[in-house]
Amino acid sequence: MRALLIFTLVGVGAQLVDGALGMAFGVTATTLLVLSGLGAAQASAAVHLAELGTTLAAGLSHWKFKNIDWPMVVKLGGPGAVGAFLGATVLSSLSTEKAAPLMAAILVAIGAYVLLRFSLRNPPVLRRGSTPHSARFLSPLGLFGGFIDASGGGGWGPITTSTLLSRGKTAPRTVIGSVSASEFLVAASASLGFVVGLREEFIHNLPVVAGLAIGGIIVAPFAAWLVSRVNPALLGTAVGGLIVLLNSQRLVTFFGVTWPWSSALYALIVMVWAALMLHAWRLSRLPQPAAEEQPAEPAGAELAVVEPTR
Repeated sequence: MRALLIFTLVGVGAQLVDGALGMAFGVTATTLLVLSGLGAAQASAAVHLAELGTTLAAGLSHWKFKNIDWPMVVKLGGPGAVGAFLGATVLSSLSTEKAAPLMAAILVAIGAYVLLRFSLRNPPVLRRGSTPHSARFLSPLGLFGGFIDASGGGGWGPITTSTLLSRGKTAPRTVIGSVSASEFLVAASASLGFVVGLREEFIHNLPVVAGLAIGGIIVAPFAAWLVSRVNPALLGTAVGGLIVLLNSQRLVTFFGVTWPWSSALYALIVMVWAALMLHAWRLSRLPQPAAEEQPAEPAGAELAVVEPTR
């Protein structure tokens, strides 16, 4: 019962972050699960199994409100599923000692990406019109995003959504809807890879999955409200820095870095993090750029509801 409560709280924390940023459920949940003592592969497996339900619900919601570009889903989700299966297979084949630093390194990289993305950049402005993304661009992006997502316990949203939004070719609601729909394929493929690679361990971690799902469901309405009250730049910078700091400690322990070098490294991370928090706060106070005028959308498009991307 105590373990279920802990995993429920992990789900609550991850969903709060995801609801406010539109991404980073997997990265946040995996970091917290590993800190609670769960193995790297088991944590990633539990997160992806829990995401089967959440991504399916999000995909259906986006389909109902016509937020999905199905050619984009196919071009992005197909390679993403292949990459996720490979990532899950690789992570499952590693010993606990080898998997831990690999996942920590991936999470540090993703955390740094989130930290820099939300602290240094204004939201992208959508260009006039909409230009379809080619398969030559989407397929490698999906393959890379799926592999990192499974082997690192998260990263599909930060990698794919951020990249597509930064290009400014497609409306944000279509990008988020299509990425959410394709993430179901990624979560399903990663779960299959972990079932093949972990077998009994996968079944034993079902309480973790239940806790994540319960916590996410309970806090989802509050997380949706939070997005209108918390500045995404500040929260994204705070979460990115926290992920970098927590996972860097695991790398320091693995490589045997001792005092005073370890303390110097932590101090450097905290100072850079604080400077970026200050910059994000200043950036958030500036007038936001207005999007260029877009062609008229179909009737009812203004009712579209955007679900967060995990």
